[in-house]
Amino acid sequence: MVPESRVADNIAGTASKIADRMKKELSEVAACTTLFFQYAFKSNVKPDDIVVLCDIMDELKENRDSDLFVDETLHLRYETLKLARYSLLVKLMENQYDAYVATASFLSPSRIDRLDLPNVQDVPINSEMLQKTLPIGESDDQVLVADCVLEKINYQESWLDMILLKIFRNLVQKNTGGIRSQKPGIEGLLEQGRLFMLKPGQTSEAQHKMVKDTLGGLMTPYLPPFYRIFMAGIVPELGLKNWDGKQLGPWFYAPWLTALVTPPFFAFLVGPSRPNRRKDGSVGGLLVEKCKFLQQSGCKGLCLHQCKIPAQEFFAQTLGLELTVSPNFVTQECQWSFGEVSYAAKLM
Repeated sequence: MVPESRVADNIAGTASKIADRMKKELSEVAACTTLFFQYAFKSNVKPDDIVVLCDIMDELKENRDSDLFVDETLHLRYETLKLARYSLLVKLMENQYDAYVATASFLSPSRIDRLDLPNVQDVPINSEMLQKTLPIGESDDQVLVADCVLEKINYQESWLDMILLKIFRNLVQKNTGGIRSQKPGIEGLLEQGRLFMLKPGQTSEAQHKMVKDTLGGLMTPYLPPFYRIFMAGIVPELGLKNWDGKQLGPWFYAPWLTALVTPPFFAFLVGPSRPNRRKDGSVGGLLVEKCKFLQQSGCKGLCLHQCKIPAQEFFAQTLGLELTVSPNFVTQECQWSFGEVSYAAKLM
């Protein structure tokens, strides 16, 4: 039988170790918090600041050892510096966009993962690759995109994706006058789009209208009015002479909240996406990591007239929130920037 005094000593020793461990952890959390704010409130960010931060992070990676606490401590500090680096990149993007693109191009993907950048819209995969974007006035609607530099993705559809795709295809059939396809999934949808695009006498405007009508049907009659009021700040018809239809917004939270809730209901058409930053550094960006619609179609005409332009028009005209859609035909990424005025809108 163990003496009571030894049991008491063991309990006291364990408690002392726990208290010491908690003290160290709290101290490290406080140190990491101070470290983050040191960078978060830094002004006049320069590219060299980000390079130096990457050097510190690389050194931390090399210093990990088998000690559990040390490993956890370094991991916490590394994640803190990663967040701080993101903050510096955002500040550089806000103040010197060209310098941001040059810095991100230099450091990614070798030292900064591409998906860890706040925006990849103008950041090439490597120095040899030139960004290829589609001008608004592109006349050759059926030009195919070149082979993508990123590996082809086999998309796994969830039950929600399958339901939304089924509804969307039915709406396309209705809004194209009965055009349908026997092919399953996204391939069938793309065939419907191609057949509609290639109809004799077809116009770009007719394609845009078809897509906008389809998006409106997908959102049901109830969601657009709700969005217009609580996101875009448009006063509903209340019989108030000077206020009916007046737009007071969009409210400050509309771009980032739209980008936050969109991905699950967007994946059936474009694949995985994640919120990021717009080119101006503001929240409200959404990065489509590799567009399912573009990968499977390989067609600039479908991308332009059955996605990019009608989506921009639908958000601006129907929902009351400006949107810029910027496809990258080299990587098949696509940047959606909610609350950002598109190039075409600026020309009007």
